[in-house]
Amino acid sequence: MKTQFVVLTPVKLILGLFLLMTTMTAAADDIRTERVQFQKGATSAVVEDSIQGYEVVDYVLNAREGQTMNVSIATKNTATYFNIMAPGENEAAMFNGSVNGNQFEGQLPASGDYKVRVYMMRSAARRNEVADYRLEMIINSGK
Repeated sequence: MKTQFVVLTPVKLILGLFLLMTTMTAAADDIRTERVQFQKGATSAVVEDSIQGYEVVDYVLNAREGQTMNVSIATKNTATYFNIMAPGENEAAMFNGSVNGNQFEGQLPASGDYKVRVYMMRSAARRNEVADYRLEMIINSGK
């Protein structure tokens, strides 16, 4: 019987540890949840809020498979990001802002409640920093 080893490049190892730490930080702390309701006839909503330290906020919005979602965050705190979780998912992100940037645009894979999770990186949270932000969420009809 042969023993197989998985070889991780330094980049994959660091990225994996980073994602694990980010998920553990969000899971370990209380997460404030807010339902996002678009105004009648609107396809977008804007939230202006702030977080401090280890505070995490989940903005929950309902969308259908095939629709296009566009989410962006504007903040002066460079350690503030958002992740997006697909319906039914509480941990694994389909989009990770700390890796992919401060804007997401894509076609949605399923119908249901999506979570846009706003958080600060551990280094900033440990210093109890405050992050004011403007989060814009757009849902279009898609194809």
